[in-house]
Amino acid sequence: MNIVRVSLEHHRSYPIYIGSDVLSRTGEFFRKHSLPAQTVVITDRNVAERYLPVVKKSLEEKGFSVYSIILPSGEKQKSLSVCNTIYTRLLQQRITRTSVVVALGGGVIGDLAGFIAATYQRGIDFVQIPTSLLSQVDSSVGGKVGVNHPLAKNMIGAFYQPKFVIADSSALRTLPQREIICGLGEVVKYGIIMNKDFFNFVEENLSQAVNGNTDIFSSFVEESCTMKAFIVSKDEKENGLRAILNFGHTIGHALEQAGKYRVLKHGEAVLLGMAAEAFISRQLGLLNDNSFNQIFNVIKSIPLPSLKKLPLHSTTLLDTMRKDKKSTAVSIRMVLAKKIGKTTLPFPVQEDVIRESIKFLQKNF
Repeated sequence: MNIVRVSLEHHRSYPIYIGSDVLSRTGEFFRKHSLPAQTVVITDRNVAERYLPVVKKSLEEKGFSVYSIILPSGEKQKSLSVCNTIYTRLLQQRITRTSVVVALGGGVIGDLAGFIAATYQRGIDFVQIPTSLLSQVDSSVGGKVGVNHPLAKNMIGAFYQPKFVIADSSALRTLPQREIICGLGEVVKYGIIMNKDFFNFVEENLSQAVNGNTDIFSSFVEESCTMKAFIVSKDEKENGLRAILNFGHTIGHALEQAGKYRVLKHGEAVLLGMAAEAFISRQLGLLNDNSFNQIFNVIKSIPLPSLKKLPLHSTTLLDTMRKDKKSTAVSIRMVLAKKIGKTTLPFPVQEDVIRESIKFLQKNF
């Protein structure tokens, strides 16, 4: 087992435990961190079937009581209406402030359960146990929690850090290819925004990863978590450096919403968003042709859904981007690539260039 540490002020630092078959040590980690005995595990049906029994057994063997809330899977669960249903169940179960919420699942469960923990009785303890590649390399680390609004993604939320994260690489063995690809979107992103050597490493091993060779995933998870931990430690609440984690997300979120979150999964949308935002970076003279081609070829080599299934009306997409958290009243702003391993901070982009990037996506994907 390896440990990556997220260093924060005011005794809020926490470890990420990364290893194989570490879910069976969940109760041990709870004891180590002196967490409350009353535990609420929030998960979805798919994950519950595979991993809830081992987590529950480990906790109960160490003296923790476990109340489970099992939800349907999918992005629709990230809503205030679902939150209200969960609050009701917690109140009916008499869950107190001296309790801990466990997010057992992928990014949707992590965001939702974290938001519940941040808001129930003004905040209770929280633990992340991510079971998808995307959540292990990205969404479980850094404390961003929240739900969607019908008009925009992740617009209702908080910064709320977990007590620790358990990233069990053995959980990734059962992932279908599409979930692997979603995680690879964020893995590729880390190489583009921070580390060219890591990008090259991902490029070399991409084919194996897409085809389900999970041996390489532990390296992807550890390196990605190390980079994100560094960024979060420098800028916890996205006042500067942390904004670079949004590369690919401005256009990506708009694509997700265009398909009503049914056509594209988050990681797929981020991959397409990175292709479009790399195109914009080249059009604006920030990124040279060689670097653009390298980024484009990596993304193009990953199997992605056809954009022919999406209503890519540039006016609608632009309207969604104007609601993006990085945008202002007068401009759409996005993170752009300067070279592989380095980006700008959020940067105003003219709408005609964004329209060009959408045409570029339509032509190539």
